[in-house]
Amino acid sequence: MKQTPDKSDFSDARLLADLERTGYVPRVWLPPREVRQLRMVLRFRQQLVDRRRDTKLRVGALLRQQRLIGVGKRWSKPWMTWLSSTGQLDDAARFVIDQHLLDLAELTRRIESAEAQLRRMTDGDPQVKKLMNIKGVGEVTAWWLRAEVGRFDRFKTGKQLSRFCGLSPCNRSSGTRVADSGLVWAGHPQLKAVLIEAAHRLARYQPRWRDLYGRLCVAGKPKCVALAAVANRWVRSLLHEMR
Repeated sequence: MKQTPDKSDFSDARLLADLERTGYVPRVWLPPREVRQLRMVLRFRQQLVDRRRDTKLRVGALLRQQRLIGVGKRWSKPWMTWLSSTGQLDDAARFVIDQHLLDLAELTRRIESAEAQLRRMTDGDPQVKKLMNIKGVGEVTAWWLRAEVGRFDRFKTGKQLSRFCGLSPCNRSSGTRVADSGLVWAGHPQLKAVLIEAAHRLARYQPRWRDLYGRLCVAGKPKCVALAAVANRWVRSLLHEMR
């Protein structure tokens, strides 16, 4: 349409009508106001979580520079007590660590405030309540599914939902060569990450998905590919549960 020399409103309208007639113009779902607001608060929470993660990485890098390990598991209560009171740091490192600890406390408080707001916004939401009753789905997973998917009945098949979430394998075959190219680039990246994390729990605690994960690993598939397959199959089955 852009390159044609005979461009006019009539020819453009006729071409668009012909594309619509043959089914080449995809339908777009516009989320309602409450879903857009949920997305706004949820993505703000994720920004705070990313900032807290970056701060923790800076603390870890500073401790490696000082050649210190700490007591107990990192970021546990004993480890945090050691970090806030150890005398093995020089004055400059002690000052920077204290500032990072203040940032972590403030970010944690703000994340808890954002989560409280999300609970108020989803209180009484039937879809969130139904998602929370599914084994392996927690608050964060339910929030992301509600915010990004919105209505499950707008998908005809589980394969469409899986593609929307970015969990379908991407085909990279050419001629006689048959190969995959990872997962498709679709959906919100954090939604994909949350579903992969859910697949970790499913492959560990749910017999059905643990068996699938085990079969794929025995067949020689890498663990990351097996987890993506579990997430793909689980999302497909999720559509039928939600509908």
